[in-house]
Amino acid sequence: MIELKTNHIYHGDCIDILKELPSKSVDLIFADPPYNMQLKKELYRPNNTKVDGVNDDWDKFSSFQDYDNFCISWLEECKRALKDTGTIWVIGSYHNIYRIGNIMLNLGYWILNDVTWHKSNPMPNFLGTRFTNATETLLWCSKGENYKKYTFNHKLMKQYNGGKQMTSVWNISLCIGNARIKGEDGKKAHSTQKPEELLKRVILSTTKQDDIVLDPFFGTGTTGAVAKKLGRKFIGIEREKKYIQIAKTRLKNINSLLPESSWIETLKEEQPKVPFVNLVRKNIIGIGEFLYTPIRYNKQAEVLSNGNLHYEDTNGSIHKIGAIIQQTSSCNGWKFWHIFKNSKLLLLDDLRMQYIRTEYKI
Repeated sequence: MIELKTNHIYHGDCIDILKELPSKSVDLIFADPPYNMQLKKELYRPNNTKVDGVNDDWDKFSSFQDYDNFCISWLEECKRALKDTGTIWVIGSYHNIYRIGNIMLNLGYWILNDVTWHKSNPMPNFLGTRFTNATETLLWCSKGENYKKYTFNHKLMKQYNGGKQMTSVWNISLCIGNARIKGEDGKKAHSTQKPEELLKRVILSTTKQDDIVLDPFFGTGTTGAVAKKLGRKFIGIEREKKYIQIAKTRLKNINSLLPESSWIETLKEEQPKVPFVNLVRKNIIGIGEFLYTPIRYNKQAEVLSNGNLHYEDTNGSIHKIGAIIQQTSSCNGWKFWHIFKNSKLLLLDDLRMQYIRTEYKI
């Protein structure tokens, strides 16, 4: 094993380096692997100018099986290096993301979301033989179905999204103009540089301050740059020396943090415990009124004076009767039962929240 260095770029083959990283040592992995685009010939625009596509040697594999074996190897090592509370993001296009998704499921990863990156300025389909490819897919995964203590900053991302819950479709433009890193020849330094906004959403949503973010395909350092701006630590792995030099210069020139670097996910506020009978005593729910199950169960139960429900031949709490109807060991009755108020069917939990706001001045 090698010494784990943060804010550091390791030079070498990603699989070889990953094998040397300590187990359960990183909080988040963002992987932008070769897409294996299988380009057969050069592409030209209608004006006969050549399209600068992805024809790098690192994107070429001898066969689909060769590519699959490569992905199995690096994904296995990523899973080993990832903390049990960590998650991994993998981005790809239609060329490879379905193969990678299948491999990840076979390796035991658990898909939490598939996020669609909608490019607002995609490259046209110059031949006019297909739809314009305007999307790429990100798979966000935990280490397995039972690894549930991962980081997701729901409230923070809602704040970032102007008070609305963020969806799994992200409208972000490609890197163009000053956002695109150029080489000494004035041409783009890397053929698949990702926009910083994309990484900003990934890192902001699924890490905390000082977390370690690993990118096994570091390229020109977008992951490291955004991690640094957000007050996170990064580890990069890159085999091309020319990209490492560009990334180091890019990182060295970052001297300030983004405003969002100080944002902290607020914990769920502890709410007062409210016995159901309190709502009966306050006449919010009347004795003899009926509570109703969701439509798929099509059941009802009568409210008793002691706060229990009467259902068929059984009396019990809203939780007990709900569990009996669902044939489960437990039930949150507040989120199961409904009641008619002012000709509207309300969730019982809505009445509970009204009671809390009134009684506790929240």
